[in-house]
Amino acid sequence: MTDPASIRIEEYTYDLPPHRIAHEPLPKRDASKLLIYRNGEMYEDHYRNLCAHLPKPSLLMFNNTRVINARIRFQKSTGSQIEVFCLEPEEAHQGFESAMSQQETTRWKCLIGGLSKWKEPIITRLVETPNGPIELQAQIISKGSQHYNVQFHWLPGDYTFAEVLSFTGHVPLPPYIKRSATRADNERYQTAYAQHQGSVAAPTAGLHFTDALLQDISSNSIDTGFLTLHVGAGTFKPVTTRYISDHEMHGEWLQVSRQVLEQLMKHSFIIAVGTTSLRTMETLYWLGVKVSLGMEQPLTLHQWEVYSKPLSDTSLTLEESMKHLLAYMVAEKLQHIYTQTHIMIVPGYSFRTAKALITNFHQPQSTLLLLVAAAIGDDWKKVYEYALNHDYRFLSYGDGSLLYLHQG
Repeated sequence: MTDPASIRIEEYTYDLPPHRIAHEPLPKRDASKLLIYRNGEMYEDHYRNLCAHLPKPSLLMFNNTRVINARIRFQKSTGSQIEVFCLEPEEAHQGFESAMSQQETTRWKCLIGGLSKWKEPIITRLVETPNGPIELQAQIISKGSQHYNVQFHWLPGDYTFAEVLSFTGHVPLPPYIKRSATRADNERYQTAYAQHQGSVAAPTAGLHFTDALLQDISSNSIDTGFLTLHVGAGTFKPVTTRYISDHEMHGEWLQVSRQVLEQLMKHSFIIAVGTTSLRTMETLYWLGVKVSLGMEQPLTLHQWEVYSKPLSDTSLTLEESMKHLLAYMVAEKLQHIYTQTHIMIVPGYSFRTAKALITNFHQPQSTLLLLVAAAIGDDWKKVYEYALNHDYRFLSYGDGSLLYLHQG
């Protein structure tokens, strides 16, 4: 693999005019344009015709995380606002479902907008619900390196935190969408198959899929699988260092069942729906390698771990790796793998799972663009130039692409 220390972020940029950023979704999800790239050639279609461009049989792997209403706004008597952005539970290692089901009180890692206005120890807001008002309090407990630990307390205390967020929070639209979230965003900034709450950003490649398209996929000898990776706010964090090796990749929590591992073993052609699905599958491959090497304590993956020995020397196939990981789950009596991944995929990386990627068009000098460049090499420039010249809409609410990965 290429040494990440030699990669400069200035080589992965392009001119993105502001008017090319999609600030609203199209009326129909699957009406978005689809740019197909394969063997250096490109052609156009729409998502509703996706099945015509996929090999059969194959496996489409989706991320079924659900976006939470992570932005909570507290208004002071002066009229000024403080925004608390919930990133992840303080005890995320115990699981997001546990945190979301907490009653009366919980602690989260948060970003705070308008911190200078937070003068009192506790700030409060009252929210009207169909069943009566909820009083929500927030208190800063401590400061982390890039976040604050905030204690939330609410009355009545028999509401879960998931319910509190549904009543009080707002959809965390990306910072490049220059408008406030609307009620329509509650549905459209969420995939049709979203299930497990925990993300503060949508896995945007999945926003184009409808129930009808999923049914069409099922009717065309294409299998589907669902894993979970809770997308963190770090997905929007720009790379500000000159060299990629100096960038700190955010950690994200994943949860994957035995069934998914068995599906990965079974299929020879796998398509990742989104960069989050691809990062998760690649992480699973490397976790299986770590098990094979006796490195399973703790079973997690660091940012640059796969680029150095002993992992970089591996010759395990995907099937062999999944067998090791399944055996580990059986031995540990685990129904799911639940852990954190920091893997950063950059040009020169050799993919071990998917052979194609469905993804939107990403920001210049972003880790997501680096992943695309890893998938199709320098042709990423040709793909993005084509999209810009043919009126494609960019970023989260924009159009997308089906990229067949360079092999070898």
